[in-house]
Amino acid sequence: MASTTQEFGKWRSRLWPVHRFELKKLIPMVLLFFFILFNYTILRDTKDTLVVTAAKGSQVIPFLKLWAVLPCAILFMLLYAKLSNKLSKPVLFYTTVIPFIVFFGLFGTVLYPLRESLHPHAFCDWLQATLPTGAKGLIDVIRNWTFSLFYVMSELWGSMAISLLFWGFANDISKVSESRRFYTIFSMFANISLIISGTFIRWAATLREKITAADPWQVTLNYTMSMVVFAGLMVLGIYWWINKYVLTDKRFYDPSEQKADKKKKPKLSMKESFMYLIRSKYLGCIAILVMAYGISINLVEVTWKDSLHHQYPDYNDYQAFMGRFSQLTGYITILVTFFLGGNIVRRFGWGKTALITPVMLMVTGVGFFSFIIFGGSFQAMVQALGSTPLFIAVIFGTIQNIASKSSKYSFFDPTKEMAYIPLGQEEKVKGKAAIDVVGARLGKSGGSLIQQGLFFALNTAVVGVIAPYVAIILLGIIFVWIIAARSLNKQFLSLTAKREEEKSLEEAKEVEEAEPAAKVEAPAETASTT
Repeated sequence: MASTTQEFGKWRSRLWPVHRFELKKLIPMVLLFFFILFNYTILRDTKDTLVVTAAKGSQVIPFLKLWAVLPCAILFMLLYAKLSNKLSKPVLFYTTVIPFIVFFGLFGTVLYPLRESLHPHAFCDWLQATLPTGAKGLIDVIRNWTFSLFYVMSELWGSMAISLLFWGFANDISKVSESRRFYTIFSMFANISLIISGTFIRWAATLREKITAADPWQVTLNYTMSMVVFAGLMVLGIYWWINKYVLTDKRFYDPSEQKADKKKKPKLSMKESFMYLIRSKYLGCIAILVMAYGISINLVEVTWKDSLHHQYPDYNDYQAFMGRFSQLTGYITILVTFFLGGNIVRRFGWGKTALITPVMLMVTGVGFFSFIIFGGSFQAMVQALGSTPLFIAVIFGTIQNIASKSSKYSFFDPTKEMAYIPLGQEEKVKGKAAIDVVGARLGKSGGSLIQQGLFFALNTAVVGVIAPYVAIILLGIIFVWIIAARSLNKQFLSLTAKREEEKSLEEAKEVEEAEPAAKVEAPAETASTT
């Protein structure tokens, strides 16, 4: 903090710790993150609208995450890690992004219009009559399989584009000194996309009031998927520009440093990339943080989305509310990031900043579940105010989710990504792929497995019935999360100090090697002058 203040001054170090020449690197990186997050927001809101409304409840989500998203995430990670050893980084980036753009373009124009012909309703009706009540969510996954596929691809976009491609790219081209100043700025400006995408979603969802189409949701979907394709093309264009005009500037990137680091370790096999999570205490702690967040947010969100569906059973009504939710999340996240995010990291350090998210989830989660479980006690009072317990539950859950997400974007993501920086190149690439793709899926799928077990144990498909048990499990998960964060803080400080010491020794060695050459040249210059 002191060095940053000396370099920029007190207020600038807090609000805008960036040199003018660094804008050439900062602006395109902000735009890259903007369009990635723009797509993420549209896809997140649309996937929830599709599967929850079609299944008439959020009980489908735990089954989707475990039986569809997790296997696909593992396959994607295996393929990505294999391709990372064969393709250059730019080609790997394009190869990863283009299939997503193609799929989302085809979904709105081909798969959704043909859904009634593609969905096996008769077979699923037979399954529902045969299997236990707790299996309804699994049957819904099969019944609306094109929606399930859309859900999987949208989830993978979040894991791949945000965690693996953007943050992996940022870690590759950023120094530790830059990351401390830039990462919260990335998040702050990129979260403007939440506001813009939320506004666009609300506009598209209200088009039904102005059109007479047989299926207003089809029109809404056409507009949203067109924007997803456009933003995807912008991601490709900006990435190309950065490689051509920014990474060729020695002030911002020195490829020799990456090549030298790669020579220190051989290429890792797939088995070794998984073993990093087991053998490395450092990576293991990061994995616990990612999985704990995934489990915690999944346990809370499924209950909230179920209440939301009952309040807004129509596709466009649900989508419009999700757009409003994204807008509010963007506004609050920007305010939190601007006034707290980077300043908290610089003032209080990595450890205390990393604890903000689990504490926030614990406090808001307890409040939300308390209202869900004991909401009946307030029914008379709520009705006297002209509202309903269901609507109050939706609002309370919305506040909880906005607080959790703003905390994630402002504190969890930046601190998690900073934790990768002191690692070697192989550990960054393979360890990050295993943690961010598989680790995140295991986290969310772990929450899904818990909920599925409760559905079958209680023989119910009603999310509200399992809420009391979910609340108790949530507190236990957050407790483990806090312990792992405290342990990782000690390791992060130690490893960062070690890297700085190694860098200082290398610089001192270079100076020593340069001195004899200077002494040899000095007599020659003297002789020539005489």
